[in-house]
Amino acid sequence: MTLRPAVKVSRRISEIGREAWDACALNPAYDANPFIRYDFLHAAEEAGCAVERTGWGPQHLTVDDAAGRVAAVMPLYLKSHSQGEYIFDHAWADAYERAGGRYYPKLLSAAPFTPATGARMLARPDVNQEEAWRLLLGGGLTLCERYGASGLNLNFVTEGEWQWLGEQGLGRREGQQYHWLNLGYRDFEDFLGALSSGRRKTIRRERRDAQAAVEIVCLTGADLREEHWDAFYRFYMDTGSRKWGTPYLTRTFFSLLGERMADQVLLVMARQGGRWIAGALNLIGGDCLYGRNWGCVADVPFLHFELCYYQAIDWAIAHGLPRVEAGAQGQHKIARGYLPKPVYSAHYIADPALRAPVERFLEQERAGVEREMEWLEEEYSPFRQG
Repeated sequence: MTLRPAVKVSRRISEIGREAWDACALNPAYDANPFIRYDFLHAAEEAGCAVERTGWGPQHLTVDDAAGRVAAVMPLYLKSHSQGEYIFDHAWADAYERAGGRYYPKLLSAAPFTPATGARMLARPDVNQEEAWRLLLGGGLTLCERYGASGLNLNFVTEGEWQWLGEQGLGRREGQQYHWLNLGYRDFEDFLGALSSGRRKTIRRERRDAQAAVEIVCLTGADLREEHWDAFYRFYMDTGSRKWGTPYLTRTFFSLLGERMADQVLLVMARQGGRWIAGALNLIGGDCLYGRNWGCVADVPFLHFELCYYQAIDWAIAHGLPRVEAGAQGQHKIARGYLPKPVYSAHYIADPALRAPVERFLEQERAGVEREMEWLEEEYSPFRQG
């Protein structure tokens, strides 16, 4: 399939359209990742979350085939800050600006506010992937020069993209998250059987105490209603304002998510005395359950573990999903069966004076991350040895 060399820029994903975008994003090679599909990205724009006013100016790239049909796309944003990314470059920005440089704006390819791995350079199944990648990367670098941006950053890319981008000269960064892997467990008790006796007892006690205090309801598809989103938004705002200031996602975003992606949503809610008091939002992919947001307005011991981790494991086993990604950070997840796994990003820094020290830092950081993951699993894994 021949591709046209020109790369187009769209300031709204609606200019590209669902059919054209999802012809690329729903390529089976991407495992039905919910965060790269049109409905998720469009909801973030339509609800006023990922727009210029919030520092997320859409600059989505498209490549056409010889017939003029969209053949490849890249979600891309012109950023005026580094918030909502979960790949932290604040130290680079501070150092560069102290030296007289201007770090913002920068270009970012990512799913907004979402620390979940997924393809960033998306091509239709009938398109030569490497050719599409070269054109999309070239378009991003050209746009970087046009805007005078400090660089082009691709966050939470797949390992294949990460390796390829490194071969193109981008700096490769490695971080870690905590993921649960389904090793063919029949049910939750079968999973517990793989753990040490001490961890089994602790998890059973945590589940027993949490479940005795509340009623837990798992909602997806047509069961999701506005009353659930009203309650969950209250939890989300409470958690966000206590932890790091004003949250990014608007109430409208959750309604749009429920309206357009209900079958990809798993909302785990807890009720006490007839009142919703806590909830955990997950999105369902083809091979993974992705934990996203959590909130609680009552103090119930172990409820966070139950809603965010144990219910997710239960659901993944019941539905045959190989993996649960529980989001960013949280070493306490190891004791619940979520082990450290690498996550990847790639960075083009336009100014050689900043590029060289960043690349040295990334090399040292990669080695440190790999050592830490190995140590954490050796020291803290809850699984039985031998």
